[in-house]
Amino acid sequence: MNSPNFADLRRQHYNATVTLRRLVNDELVILRVRPDGGVPTYEAGQYTTLGLGYWEPRASGCDAEHLAEALKTKLAQRAYSISSPILDEHDRPLRVQELGELEFYVVLIRHAEDHAPALTPRLFGLEVGSRLFVGPHPKGRYTLAPVEPDDHVILLATGTGEAPHNAMLGELLARGHRGRILNVVSVRNECDLGYLPTQRRVESLWPNYRYMPITTREPHNVDPAHPEFAGKVRLQDFITSGRVAESLGQPFEPRTCHVFLCGNPAMVGIPKEEHGQRVYPQPTGVIELLERVGFHADRPGQPGNIHFEKYW
Repeated sequence: MNSPNFADLRRQHYNATVTLRRLVNDELVILRVRPDGGVPTYEAGQYTTLGLGYWEPRASGCDAEHLAEALKTKLAQRAYSISSPILDEHDRPLRVQELGELEFYVVLIRHAEDHAPALTPRLFGLEVGSRLFVGPHPKGRYTLAPVEPDDHVILLATGTGEAPHNAMLGELLARGHRGRILNVVSVRNECDLGYLPTQRRVESLWPNYRYMPITTREPHNVDPAHPEFAGKVRLQDFITSGRVAESLGQPFEPRTCHVFLCGNPAMVGIPKEEHGQRVYPQPTGVIELLERVGFHADRPGQPGNIHFEKYW
């Protein structure tokens, strides 16, 4: 059997080029890519697919991969929310269509329970000029469509779930949004805050915006002897403690607020309908906590004021 021609496979499958690679840390990278046919029309908050051939090399230190023969000429693909640099070089807010490229915020997955991670170990091998596949049609209903100019917007994310919120933030600022915007992101360590300098710059320029990163594995989270010991704070704790209203500087109530959730499914806590009853997953997620106090998550044909991403 003839060995596959990888150069031919790349020409056949790839349709975009990496234009920026910024390594945040060894397991976190910001990639910017330019599709061959130009950036398709999309809305802040939507996602598209990235893909690389199974023939491409993988980062070291990941689970060993044992490929079936049929996969060796196929693409490993995964959906990623489209991020944004938020501001341009003149500190003006960026709408997603103004960048001319697509930005992605990617965490390296080294280990998985059921199979070796396929795509992210390959994405971490990309450099400026590398080729890859990008889905031509971004999609998703996780957008700012329900938000009015005076509504308060609360963005809650874990890790790289911050990506669509970056795009949303740029859009809100460009619109001249009048309501308060609170952006809370939970990460393990401060070094996982890939957009921190930009977020602080935005805070300094827009008085109605606040960025609240929280960590779970810094010394002050895990060492009771630390002089500033705070324990492990999750987004659920941030809500139940009343810190959302405190940080927002306005009442946190369904009538005036929209909440956007992206990241760990256990944090989001999407309920199911069983025999006409709403059944929440355990442990308790943010949706259940908010619905207890009068918020309502989006349902088919019944838009609410809790919005969540659901591409996993």
